[in-house]
Amino acid sequence: MMFKLRNATRTAVSALALTFAATAMPVVAQAQDAAAPTDARWFKTCAKQEESDVCVVQNQLVAANGQLITAVGLITVEGKVNRKLLQVTVPSARLIPPGVMMQIDGGKGTKLDYAVCLPDRCTAEIPLTDAIIDSLKKGGEVVFTSINFRRAPNPIKIPLTGFTGAFEGEAMSQSQAEERQRLLQEAMQKKQEERNKAITDAQNAAKQGN
Repeated sequence: MMFKLRNATRTAVSALALTFAATAMPVVAQAQDAAAPTDARWFKTCAKQEESDVCVVQNQLVAANGQLITAVGLITVEGKVNRKLLQVTVPSARLIPPGVMMQIDGGKGTKLDYAVCLPDRCTAEIPLTDAIIDSLKKGGEVVFTSINFRRAPNPIKIPLTGFTGAFEGEAMSQSQAEERQRLLQEAMQKKQEERNKAITDAQNAAKQGN
């Protein structure tokens, strides 16, 4: 579920849309609010897109069953196109006008307006400033709050541990990023299997008790 830019030149004049790798697991927006999240980690990937260099410092929070909860990417485009954006992707079935509210350590909220909504996700964005980067480096956690289709706030906390190291450090290679994705999916599958087993064991115990 790595962030990618399809066309760096085109994004200079239009909203950037983040897509997920083909290996990403399906998203079910209606169930995401109650899903139990897995641990999230910050990492950086870089790639050449036409005549620009694109680097993304990102974090993806997913449920044990593979559903997307929240994904955030700090995008830097340099070269023929120069642009910096902060993008946050949440499941679909969101109320559009409220956008996504970002709070660092409970401070003043910053609103991200939605740039694009697809059938399985919505992406909000704002220009990425030095002030935002500094706040993330100094912060302990960032909270992204969207409003779901039930008109209920859906705050998602993402720890900022490791953010500075990822932002200032070397980017992962493509093979490292693919291996990270594989391990993440294996971990999610294992947790889901454990959950299914626990449910089955509880049902069997209940039947025996009767």
